[in-house]
Amino acid sequence: MGRKRKGKSVRNNLNVLKEPDDFVNAPHSFVIHKGLTGGFVEELTKDFRKVMEPFTASALKERKNNTIKDFVHVAGALHVTHLSIFSRTENGMYMKLGKIPRGPTLTFKVHAFSLAKDVISSLKRQLVVDEAFKHSPLIVLNNFSGEGMQFKLMASMFQNMFPTLNLQKVDLNTVRRVVMLNYVTDTKMIDFRHYTIKVMPVGISKGVKKVVGGKVPNLSKCTDISEFLTKSGLLSESEAEDDPNAHVTLSQKMATRGNIEQGKSAIRLSELGPRLTLQLIKIEDGLMDGEVLFHDLIEKTEEEKEAIRKSREAKKKLKEKRKKIQDDNTKRKEHAKEVLKEKSLQGMKNKTGDDEDNDEETNKNKNSEVKRPKKRRHEGEDDWQVEDDDDDAQYYREEVGEEPDRDLFSSKTTGFQRPKTFHAFKKKPRMDGNSQGGHGKFNKGGNKFNKDGDRFNKNKNRQGGGGGGGKFGNKDGRNNKFGNNKGKNTRQEKTNASNRDFRPIGVKTGKNVRKFSGKKR
Repeated sequence: MGRKRKGKSVRNNLNVLKEPDDFVNAPHSFVIHKGLTGGFVEELTKDFRKVMEPFTASALKERKNNTIKDFVHVAGALHVTHLSIFSRTENGMYMKLGKIPRGPTLTFKVHAFSLAKDVISSLKRQLVVDEAFKHSPLIVLNNFSGEGMQFKLMASMFQNMFPTLNLQKVDLNTVRRVVMLNYVTDTKMIDFRHYTIKVMPVGISKGVKKVVGGKVPNLSKCTDISEFLTKSGLLSESEAEDDPNAHVTLSQKMATRGNIEQGKSAIRLSELGPRLTLQLIKIEDGLMDGEVLFHDLIEKTEEEKEAIRKSREAKKKLKEKRKKIQDDNTKRKEHAKEVLKEKSLQGMKNKTGDDEDNDEETNKNKNSEVKRPKKRRHEGEDDWQVEDDDDDAQYYREEVGEEPDRDLFSSKTTGFQRPKTFHAFKKKPRMDGNSQGGHGKFNKGGNKFNKDGDRFNKNKNRQGGGGGGGKFGNKDGRNNKFGNNKGKNTRQEKTNASNRDFRPIGVKTGKNVRKFSGKKR
């Protein structure tokens, strides 16, 4: 007995295409550029996308005709929560950070920047690891605890752009990058830096550290490997012991060599770029629009703020009113379409019913019509005749009251009758001149080319049947151009020329008949 087949259950089948909760709940971002092109705006946009990886659209391609609404419209399906915009005007370069979909929006002026390629090329030891960009970076804020709501908004905006870390479940191997933001109180500037994190073991000799790190040591100045491991003077100054403040105790085992659990390690930072020097200019309540909550350059009185607030509310009400009118017009048009559709369907039904009634009436009329008398041909008569029991002429007299025309109900057949043969034209006389004194074109007697005989024949007394009567005849009486029989008709029909055409046909071959070979003599 075979095994019982298990049925499929939607409840037990996990959706493999479903995204994990950690990925869905993480903040995602769009990084785009708008405004004037050039000035390394596009390169800076690409570098900032590298900073926001992996929760950003790295290959996003925007167009000039794209608006903010286009990105907001697709943000919900892609779990996008923040929007970063780099723009350039005649006054300088700006960066805007907005929370989708309702704001707020922070506007920064970019006073100075350095691209990632320039930063990396300036380093003596370049350290760029692609694995580091598979996880989001740490965010470190310094000196954002000043008075004023702008500091709180800036701190919360920068922190919420990156996913939060659970210190109880975090894996130290995934912490490979860090973003640092430092607020300078005197200049009101923000320094933006991006680094990669490297962990190195400490508490062991330099030679052992190089061997553990997987590097091939240079033993050209050593007589033995032990001499390399014990003497520290052979190392360069850059490989000296790190600052003790950078030493940490690891709570987990790291994937790099020499970093063990509960062991001491040193943290080194290598800059990846880009570098940005920012200044906060304005904070808006909405997304790229709304009430201005803070402005660093312009200060307005309470009366001016109230007037602006009232005008903004009036615009908002007008916009809602227009939207309501548009919705009503749309509903009215849809209702009119439905009514028209119902009317057309009802008309189609009525038309179908009328057609059925007309068909019934037509059938009744056909059944009630008087059957036409059958026509038959009487023997010995040439015309078709109708029986006398129902005469068309009599019916016409009864209905119209007048005498019909003579040919109205004529029983004679009309039309063209096909001839017995295929050719309906009249026979033409033959060109061989068989008939004596005929009406042929080249014969004697009554022809338009002849003077009492033939136009081309000098001997007018000869008859056209035997000799010289045709166009090709000779004085000797030869019948055609190629024959020399005198006075005899040697032509013989080989085809049914009487029913097909009337051109001359071939002649019998004999001693006295010349044949045309087509060769020159």
